[in-house]
Amino acid sequence: MTQKQNKINELLDLENKVILITGALGQVGTALVNTFLDLGSVVIATDISKSGEINLENENHDYFKLDVNNPAEVRKVLDDIFAKYKKIDVLINNAGVNTFKHSRDRTEEDLDFVIGVNLKGTFFCIQSYAAILEENNLKGSVINTASHYGTISPDFRIYTDCDRRNSEIYGATKAGIIQMTKYFAVELADKGVRVNCVSPGGIFNPAQPQGDDFISNYSNRTPLGRMAEVHEIMGAYIYLASDTSTYTTGQNIIVDGGMSAW
Repeated sequence: MTQKQNKINELLDLENKVILITGALGQVGTALVNTFLDLGSVVIATDISKSGEINLENENHDYFKLDVNNPAEVRKVLDDIFAKYKKIDVLINNAGVNTFKHSRDRTEEDLDFVIGVNLKGTFFCIQSYAAILEENNLKGSVINTASHYGTISPDFRIYTDCDRRNSEIYGATKAGIIQMTKYFAVELADKGVRVNCVSPGGIFNPAQPQGDDFISNYSNRTPLGRMAEVHEIMGAYIYLASDTSTYTTGQNIIVDGGMSAW
């Protein structure tokens, strides 16, 4: 192996890094868990499900039930994880929800649900993580999951055979996450904590496929002409979790096939 190859491997080395992932049972969350396990990381998967049914034959993963919208539970679970592993190198705030009803039918409960998980949950996790790092004089990295719909509005013409129209409150909370990323990047910089964000575009879901017309309409609105495969989003997280990004903070990496560039 050449010196150059050694340097590249060193920069991208994620082996034995402790990666905490919220929302680990969803499509993106499961891909994150598998990706970082494949890279040799110690992955701590969390989700609101009580079952913790992540069927992975890998000793480098653990599971904790976590409701990110419960600040006391967030602090306790993060304390428990830190007590067991003595460090949390990277926190990936991936827990997120949406509501698909038309805005005219929006209820206060809908708003509270989406704001609670997406915005408050992200805040509570960063708050507890930053406190634990400071108390133990450690550095760390936060990667938030937002959405390209935090920067643009959906084209409602694509929803011809699919009722899963993106909601106004989802976009508002994802825009809030992008701004929260910038805020905490500045606030936590002198503590040695980097805070960045990944904003995926539309991802094809083979387990629950979107409608054929939706896929076609969405693809026609995207410069690359198709929806993403979930593995195509992982590179941004790998970059932000690795030592290749040690001078990157406060950034939002949009991975949407160019849709937001129109």
